[in-house]
Amino acid sequence: MDEFEQFMIDFLHLTGIDLSLYKRPQMERRLTSLRNQLGCDTYPQFAEKLSLQPEWLHRVLDKMTINVSEFFRNRERWTMLSTYIFQGPMTHPFRFWSAACSTGEEPYSLRILASQAGVTEVDLLATDIDSTALSHARQGIYQQHQLREVTKSELAAYFQETPVGWQINREIAESVHFQQHNLLSDPYPSALDLIICRNVLIYFTDGAKHHVISEFAKALRTGGLLFLGSTEQLLHAKEYSLYPVAPFLYQKLSTMP
Repeated sequence: MDEFEQFMIDFLHLTGIDLSLYKRPQMERRLTSLRNQLGCDTYPQFAEKLSLQPEWLHRVLDKMTINVSEFFRNRERWTMLSTYIFQGPMTHPFRFWSAACSTGEEPYSLRILASQAGVTEVDLLATDIDSTALSHARQGIYQQHQLREVTKSELAAYFQETPVGWQINREIAESVHFQQHNLLSDPYPSALDLIICRNVLIYFTDGAKHHVISEFAKALRTGGLLFLGSTEQLLHAKEYSLYPVAPFLYQKLSTMP
């Protein structure tokens, strides 16, 4: 067993997060960089420091999750999503889940789409493993570079300019429920009409990816949609009763066994 394998065991005991479910080369590269930045020469030393200084764990989680996002990233995909999710008559309040939501841009983008479609009855859950990212999301303050795809009319309708950035309107902010959640170990919600999980699966091992997609499929209602990132095409979607209806958008068409 090498140093990094032992570190993964120590980290699991310390946090409950199993690093072995992430692709090792990417994760080891990021954590080695952080370890060196924090002045640790070895992984045993790094593990000891983490156990003694919990604030370092936040930096590790931030390094793991790569909190880079923006409103309406790949705008044409969001336009496409809106035509599918809001196209028919509403038979029940929508249940949406923005998984691995980072600092909140994606769930707020979704809530803006719902508002533009005239939909007011929305149960929108947004989760992430990183509590620091969730705190930022709850504050709802963003910089100009995160709003590049937001139109002037949307900026005027859904944001307020403040001395420290643009703040999402209270009505939008209060309709999104943020919660800490680990995709690889925590229970999933159910009876969902839409799950958004973009640019996250690429960091997982094949086994972990299978687990997450399987749980997503179980969590969706029949007819529900799964919206993935532009690098996350499902090659065997039918194994999960998911069928492509548009680029990176999949629909559940039957009940999972």
